[in-house]
Amino acid sequence: MGKVQVKICQGTTCYVMGGDVIKSLLTTLTQKYADKIEITSARCLGNCNESDSFSKAPYVYVEDEVISSADLEKVIAAIEKRLDK
Repeated sequence: MGKVQVKICQGTTCYVMGGDVIKSLLTTLTQKYADKIEITSARCLGNCNESDSFSKAPYVYVEDEVISSADLEKVIAAIEKRLDK
């Protein structure tokens, strides 16, 4: 099984709305998931381009699942769901 891919948006809105905190906290958890997940960030994932999407930042992708209004708990739940498969 390959690593679960986690991509965290670091665009301005997502960064300000907590994307940087999610990345920092998730990175500290890599000891638990070290060989199971790969964390990357993107300058912008483009999810805020829709008219009301700014209020749903930050955005995180766990594989192909888009998590809006992401927080650490939601991201970990999505990772663990993939790991349980």
